Amino acid sequence: MRVGKLKNRNIIRQVLILALCVAFGWYLKSKLTPQVSMPNSGAGGEPYVLIQDVEEQDVSPKTTYIGHVEAIKSVNITPQINGYVEKVLFQEGSQVNEGDLLFVIEQERYIANVELRQAELASAKANLVRAERDFKRQSSLSKQNYASKATLDTSESTYLQAKAAVAQAQANLDLAKIDLGYTEIKAPISGRIGKALVTEGNYVSSSSQTLARIVQTDPIRVAFSVTDKDMLNMRQRYDGKASQIKTELVLSNGTVLVNNLRSRFADNEVNSDTATIAVYAEYNNPKDLLIPGNYVDIRIGEKASQKAILVPQAALAQDEHGSYVMTINDEGIVMQKRVTLGDIIGDKQVALDGLNFGDKVIVQGLQKVRDGQKVRAELVKDDEEV
Repeated sequence: MRVGKLKNRNIIRQVLILALCVAFGWYLKSKLTPQVSMPNSGAGGEPYVLIQDVEEQDVSPKTTYIGHVEAIKSVNITPQINGYVEKVLFQEGSQVNEGDLLFVIEQERYIANVELRQAELASAKANLVRAERDFKRQSSLSKQNYASKATLDTSESTYLQAKAAVAQAQANLDLAKIDLGYTEIKAPISGRIGKALVTEGNYVSSSSQTLARIVQTDPIRVAFSVTDKDMLNMRQRYDGKASQIKTELVLSNGTVLVNNLRSRFADNEVNSDTATIAVYAEYNNPKDLLIPGNYVDIRIGEKASQKAILVPQAALAQDEHGSYVMTINDEGIVMQKRVTLGDIIGDKQVALDGLNFGDKVIVQGLQKVRDGQKVRAELVKDDEEV
């Protein structure tokens, strides 16, 4: 019996200790938890609420695809001759125009080679003049039976060889001039040039590495893939009405580019592995916001916009009669308005009826107000947290 009493006493003691711990915990919580001070309700006890403006936005249906930005033209600058780089004449990362001089490879020996070929050509022409005169003389003598047939044939052969030598010398001179022209490397296209991969003083050859790379940035191309079903739907819907299509590009920082489209075309076959077809859209890019290699969202829809009233979902309430919102007028008086709702778009919903553009709806504090009551309201923007 004594053991049982001791056991009961231990249980009672543990319960008391637990109760004291819980009470002490609640005491600490009340002391340590910061008290949230609500805005002053003002004289007269007017409730404090947050409101937002009802917006009118374009709710035209759009389909979004992931696009890859790529240059329409790109060129790797490579040398066509051997020699040391004498000059690098561009600023790395700058915009260059077609025909701008970029590199100069040592020109002295190529100039000397041109002069040598010019001398060879002059010599060949002099030999041609002598051979032609001899051939004409032998032809005249042969007609008068003063020269043998063998002598005439020899002079004719010499004359033809001299003509061929002139043609060969001319070709050698042309090749030497071409090589001299290759000592000046010019931009074949307009675009943005990257880093100089070879600097002054380095020896390069026609089989060496790339000197620099140019990519065209304006216009630029965005490539994306659509399903074969989407492609058929678009062709049937916009057949002969391509001007009705509106495209928007959404950059990685949220910037939206509209109406920069120049042209577009689709690939000539469907990828059987993915059941998609590649589409290429060409865009104006005057500010270089589209960078080759980047990914963007491309939204496709109709140019004709469909405007609708959008109300924040935080402002919506419902009772047995349907959906409603609480609005306030310029005097701060609350008015209940019944609404007919449509599609949900993000954190908003289309109000088909019951609201007008510019109405102010309560988004926080609905439970504290009633129809006809005067309140104190603060306007918050759409991107502010409520």
